Amino acid sequence: MKDLKPGEIVRELDKYIIGQKNAKKSVAIALRNRWRRQQVDKDLQDEIAPKNIILIGPTGVGKTEIARRLANLTDSPFYKVEASKFTEVGYVGRDVESMIRDLVELTVTHLKARQQEAVREKATRIAEERILDILLPPVSSGSRPISNSVDVIAAGEGDKESEAASSTREKLRMMLQEGKLDSRQIDLEVADKSSPMVEIFSNAGIEEMGINIRDMLGNLMPKNTKRRKVKIKEALKLVAQEEATHLVDMDQVKAEAIALVEQSGIIFIDEIDKIAGKDKSHGPDVSKEGVQRDLLPIVEGSSVPTKYGIVKTDHILFIASGAFHVSKPSDLIPELQGRFPIRVELHSLGADDFVRILTEPKNALVLQYLALLRTEGIEIAFTEDAVEKIAALAVEVNASTENIGARRLHTLMEKLLEDILFDAPDIEEKKIVIDAVFVEKQLTNIVGNEDLTRFIL
Repeated sequence: MKDLKPGEIVRELDKYIIGQKNAKKSVAIALRNRWRRQQVDKDLQDEIAPKNIILIGPTGVGKTEIARRLANLTDSPFYKVEASKFTEVGYVGRDVESMIRDLVELTVTHLKARQQEAVREKATRIAEERILDILLPPVSSGSRPISNSVDVIAAGEGDKESEAASSTREKLRMMLQEGKLDSRQIDLEVADKSSPMVEIFSNAGIEEMGINIRDMLGNLMPKNTKRRKVKIKEALKLVAQEEATHLVDMDQVKAEAIALVEQSGIIFIDEIDKIAGKDKSHGPDVSKEGVQRDLLPIVEGSSVPTKYGIVKTDHILFIASGAFHVSKPSDLIPELQGRFPIRVELHSLGADDFVRILTEPKNALVLQYLALLRTEGIEIAFTEDAVEKIAALAVEVNASTENIGARRLHTLMEKLLEDILFDAPDIEEKKIVIDAVFVEKQLTNIVGNEDLTRFIL
């Protein structure tokens, strides 16, 4: 984090997101302030609250992508949730605390996988020894039992003394490492995952319970195993995975996950405008304000119980977004407005932006289709006027139907290349040029017919 200056954060975001300088600047400052906070005196650290952000703009302009790329850039725990999925406490549905539990769960899973990767080499060595023990069981009572190794190593070696047995084991090890035994089958004890599941129903659903009942009962019940015949190559993977799990210190993983979430967590609350509104409504919308009031303590800072421990939300960064076509940010309850002091408006995208989106980012749409068709041995090339025509048509369709921003480009590109993608395995012409004439031929009739446009594009 100390190496990421705000200007560098913006430049990294520029590689994937076109335009929206104000939004990038705001999130870059918020991210840098996290690092600054960790450098001040301990007494003052708790007093410095994160400056939460509301991104205001129509769909498809880059709101979600900014938050996601920001989290990837710093390797921060990140979770995206739609505000419209929450209900007020007392209603059937998800409560707002579930997003903290989900963020912790994702972080634990991520850290556990990282720890398993770190011990993979050691786990593989242990797995080799276990497989060798099955192939050539240790000497007991002065003699070695005959095992699966009888038909692997020359007959009679099982009767040799300790030195010969050691030599046999090393020969087996070399054959194992060279893959010469991969296709042989051995009997292996594996965990039986077919045990009956215990389900508990409540008005909030099992995922909302503070204690994971399945895990608790799973720890009380004995572990069931079954004997399977598996190939040695598969057995090595199974045993290595099991050993890697045993080598990971889960207490350390849980503690690290909670610390990471509390200090570096980012929660992206999409569609926050769907729970805003001044009108006192009845029926399905009756709990809108209730969701806001439930959300308030989480954003302000509170302690949320999870199955891994208590998580304090005081320093989690919340980034909210919404189109705010019908409602306005000022329609949120005043207390919640105060917890999102930074508001940034993202502008709608025009033809020039679409041209850049198609060609400039690292994951540009044109580059994606080039890579996909290259797998079939086909090289396609887009002329400059073709890209400009696609961008112009995207603007036209967005204006005549719903404005879904850059997402319209995905629909147009798929329709444009539909025939090529379908016939690609059988096309003899391996070099195809996409020009403005080709784009006109494929798309203009659809764009010109308003009824077709609404259904197809």
